[in-house]
Amino acid sequence: MNNRRNLVILFFTLVVVMMGFGLIIPIMPFYIESFGASGVALGAMMSIFSVAQFILSPLWGSLSDRYGRKSILLVGAVGNALFLILFGLATQLWMLFAFRALAGILSAATLPTAMAYISDSTDERSRGGGMGIFGAAMGTGMVLGPALGGWLASDSLSLPFFVGAGLSILAVLAIVAFLPESLPVANREVGGRVSGVSLSGLRESLSGPIGYLNGLAFLVFFALTNFEAIFGLYAQYRYAYGPAQVGLILTVIGLVSALVQGAITGPVTRRFGEEVVIRASLAASAVGFIVMLFAWDFSSVLVTVGLFVFANAMLRPAISSLVSRSAGSQQGAVLGINNSFGSLGRIVGPLWAGWMIDVNLSFPYITGALIMAAVFIFGQTRLRREHNADKAPASFHLARPGRD
Repeated sequence: MNNRRNLVILFFTLVVVMMGFGLIIPIMPFYIESFGASGVALGAMMSIFSVAQFILSPLWGSLSDRYGRKSILLVGAVGNALFLILFGLATQLWMLFAFRALAGILSAATLPTAMAYISDSTDERSRGGGMGIFGAAMGTGMVLGPALGGWLASDSLSLPFFVGAGLSILAVLAIVAFLPESLPVANREVGGRVSGVSLSGLRESLSGPIGYLNGLAFLVFFALTNFEAIFGLYAQYRYAYGPAQVGLILTVIGLVSALVQGAITGPVTRRFGEEVVIRASLAASAVGFIVMLFAWDFSSVLVTVGLFVFANAMLRPAISSLVSRSAGSQQGAVLGINNSFGSLGRIVGPLWAGWMIDVNLSFPYITGALIMAAVFIFGQTRLRREHNADKAPASFHLARPGRD
């Protein structure tokens, strides 16, 4: 019962944080254009955020293993509030890049630590559902945030940043007042060196027992950012949509994601297993990228985008659940490394998508479809082989940290 209460409080905290994040998404393309920027600059700004997360996610995850989850979650929430205030006050394009990098540095503490908190609070059988709660919180924030951001931007493009900062401060207060620590002192890692990501460590992670899952995280997020990173510009260029319309579409995206991850992910992963969920999501996502290109009006955009999000909403929880099984007492560190691979995909993906959309509007979506299809084909062989080797969760032969 206490674990369930803790997850409810964490859910609320993440919703508030993601509302602050979602507020600014509909206006980012218009905001950077007010500084004279274009698609390449938007992609670069998305990437610089992910560069910081890529480098520092393992560090924050390791620190949460050593010092507990609550204090590191506070760093992420405070960092998000600081970034939003500075971003709203920016007067030059270089400031946007600098403050976006700062946001990545501090907010990198949030995702791996929140996932580790869920791992602390769930058993292996219910972990897929727990990760779905994490995704549902993000989706719920993305339901409320973009709609509010699009509405606020009608008065001022900078106003949503300050409102988002206020929401992040509210999340800080919720963590301090209501969220208990999930990692007892007796279970914390002691001794050893706490460090960030290293290229040699990443190479070892790719060749290790969960190397496929780390590579999968990179490719999936590379493909997804071909949709996420440039959707605002795509909608503006193709349909002449403004912040309010983009915000409404993103609200539908968040609603679908929240419903799928909150209500469907747990039962489906328990019934069919994460392997089947990953394969099905990859195939459906590849199709979804192509279907979105055929939308012709606002209603068809809502339907096709909603179907695409429905197709891939369970990918991240399923991957995170499998990775979590290998982590042992180092949930934060192992999930942080996996999050770094996802961030690496978010570094390369927006740069590619920003370049592609300046060449041709359809190229980012076509690229995403090809990547998802290729990963699906490879995953058919890899996931089925692992699954057939042993029907139990240990069929992935995920070694505990420190083993060969």
